[in-house]
Amino acid sequence: GIQICDGKQTLTVRWNKAGEDYSAFLRELFSGNIKKVSHDVKDLMGLLLREELPAEGFVFDTALAAYLLEATESSYSLPRISRKYLGRQLDGAEAVFRLYPVLDAKLTELDMRELFYRIELPLCRVLADMEIAGFAVDKKALYEFGENLNYHIEQLQKSIWQHAGEEFNINSPKQLGTVLFEKLRPPSGRKTKTGWSTTVDVLEKLRDRHPIIDEILSYRQLTKLKSTYTDGLLKVISPDGRIHTNFQMTVTATGRLSSTEPNLQNIPIRTQLGGEIRKMFVAPPGKVLVDADYSQIELRLLAHISGDETMRKAFLNNEDIHAVTASQVFGVPPEQVTPLQRSRAKAVNFGIVYGISDFSLAQDIGVTRSEARAYIDAYLSKYHGVRDYMKNIVEQAKRDGFVSTLFGRRRALPELKSSNYNIRSFGERVALNMPIQGTAADIMKLAMVNVRRRLKEEGLQARLILQVHDELIAECPED
Repeated sequence: GIQICDGKQTLTVRWNKAGEDYSAFLRELFSGNIKKVSHDVKDLMGLLLREELPAEGFVFDTALAAYLLEATESSYSLPRISRKYLGRQLDGAEAVFRLYPVLDAKLTELDMRELFYRIELPLCRVLADMEIAGFAVDKKALYEFGENLNYHIEQLQKSIWQHAGEEFNINSPKQLGTVLFEKLRPPSGRKTKTGWSTTVDVLEKLRDRHPIIDEILSYRQLTKLKSTYTDGLLKVISPDGRIHTNFQMTVTATGRLSSTEPNLQNIPIRTQLGGEIRKMFVAPPGKVLVDADYSQIELRLLAHISGDETMRKAFLNNEDIHAVTASQVFGVPPEQVTPLQRSRAKAVNFGIVYGISDFSLAQDIGVTRSEARAYIDAYLSKYHGVRDYMKNIVEQAKRDGFVSTLFGRRRALPELKSSNYNIRSFGERVALNMPIQGTAADIMKLAMVNVRRRLKEEGLQARLILQVHDELIAECPED
């Protein structure tokens, strides 16, 4: 059923009545002629479109507005936000009716009207359409890939048991710890209250101490791929042969979208096996997939927001930003930069935006902590604008209590006032990164709204089917 409130009365309309009058009523109610305010508009639009009803005339979404006003809350349920903004707990259509003017005024007060009305609200329809469209999957190939993984997992299991001289449950940290550290005894194990630690970072450090370690790491990687991706994806293929993910608009604190049931934004790409899984996502006969992604969007935004001249010049002259950084950090001419220097500079480039420490950078690129520190210092001495931005944004965040994107999306940072050093450091990293990652998310959302509008205006058959952070995937007729 659906509940409607016009401020004077509230009525509930049941979905299951048959008859022409009722369907005509719903068509009129959800047409563009009647302006409506709702909660979680995207989900309601999806419901309407699946019933082949119109989904027009939505002028406000109380969940989205509450999310923009406080991006780090754990839930935006009507009882919760009505308690917060109305001082009393309401639910249903009356809550929506009463919250609308209050939240709308608050968006105006915090300068977020444009963000809400130009980006977030129009995006509801874009995402509803994408969820309904879904993404075609080659079910047979996915099944065969799963069988192939099974074979490799069994081979690894046999080999691990052979090294250990006994059969045991490799997935049990307790049994694995006993075999590794009490039977095979590679040096420098780490014991915790519950037994031996067998986490990935502990095992990584022991890689060269015993051949079993490499096999255990591979075994873990393959079993995770199999359970999460091949088995997981096979379970959620709809009868139409497509996977319909659910885009979450009010989950991340930076404004990025997230995807669940299944999560299509974390299909691995870096490893060869991960790449194989991406190949299972296909275009149906007569169609092709077109993938458009932003080039270095976060670094371009860093150059723009910080105003750093060296970095801006590199982008404006269309130079390879990582090679430019390598030449700056290592003090060599750009044409003499080695692939290793470039890949280290790349790690510094991306790390800087996340407020990376010398310790983390050293681990990422396999150098000593003092070398990593030297890279960061060299970087900051060459990129003055970035150095000043990093200092100023943290000070500003401490002063204002929040940071914002170029489009006015905010994130509160109470962490900066914490007496706990780790919490404070986390707050500082967020202050550095959120304006950049959040602006990138805003730009991508605006792109999605504009792309859908153009496809419709020009009467094209192409349709958006997936967004993964800085890339958009459309399914188009071959011609």
